[in-house]
Amino acid sequence: MICLKIIGLPTNMLWLFLSLLVAFFESIKVVLSKKSFNIKNIDEYVASWSLRFFASLFLLPLLFFIQIPSIGNRFWEALLIRDGLVLITTILYMKAIKSSDISIVHPMLNFYPIFLIFTAPVFLGEFPNTYGLIGVLLIVFGAYSMNMSKLKKGFFAPIKAILKEKGPGYMLGVAFLWSIAANYDKIGIMDSSPIFWAITSNILLVLLLSPIMLLKSKNIKEQIIPNIKILSSIGLSSALLLITQMIAFSLTYIVYVSALRTTSAIMSVIFGYLIFKEKNIKERLFGATIMVIGVVVIALT
Repeated sequence: MICLKIIGLPTNMLWLFLSLLVAFFESIKVVLSKKSFNIKNIDEYVASWSLRFFASLFLLPLLFFIQIPSIGNRFWEALLIRDGLVLITTILYMKAIKSSDISIVHPMLNFYPIFLIFTAPVFLGEFPNTYGLIGVLLIVFGAYSMNMSKLKKGFFAPIKAILKEKGPGYMLGVAFLWSIAANYDKIGIMDSSPIFWAITSNILLVLLLSPIMLLKSKNIKEQIIPNIKILSSIGLSSALLLITQMIAFSLTYIVYVSALRTTSAIMSVIFGYLIFKEKNIKERLFGATIMVIGVVVIALT
């Protein structure tokens, strides 16, 4: 592979490098999305459509540099089911970022590998090891400790502090649906190729999101044209995320890639503090770190 020669990594280490890149691009996408809501006053439907539209513009030229693969028997089934799920998660993702601090909502995605423990065996026959339960407990404890300062109000107060906000609930929904959609990503990749799958699935999402945006959003042109720089930046980060993630999926188990992707939660907590001056940074960073450790225990031990 050309990319192996460029970065000088052996094949069995490439997935690790790519997974860390996925985490980085994920955190950048979250920060830019939050900035578009806080500063540019863009609604979640325009943000969702723009994410997929501008990502497609960056992805489409890659068709000239790859060999168009033969399509497998399950490609179209996987594409329709996967994009139906991701259509929902894209909107929920933006709603979560818009309604709450990124340092509290983004770590909720760390529940994604917990859900994968139950969905991956069903869809792909990929079974995690016996350390899964320990990892689950660590993730739950990490989420609990993100509001540890509320403990003086009762044992369940930290959990209530999270659930009373809409953002974390939205993001838990994203994590659950992603755990199903990721399995169809793997099927689609196996029945085509990583980059071709990323391009086709993203284009379909643009088509699906367009009527929703037209129905739900007002002053669409006024939202997009003056803010095209930040919206295209969100799309670029998404395109880079998709390419690296799909290639990583093709190289190893999806639960391994997902484990390292969760390190983006730590990055987002730090960015939330540095850029948006979000509060309770110490306990949120501690909780996010514990959750990441739990995910790594699930995937890599």
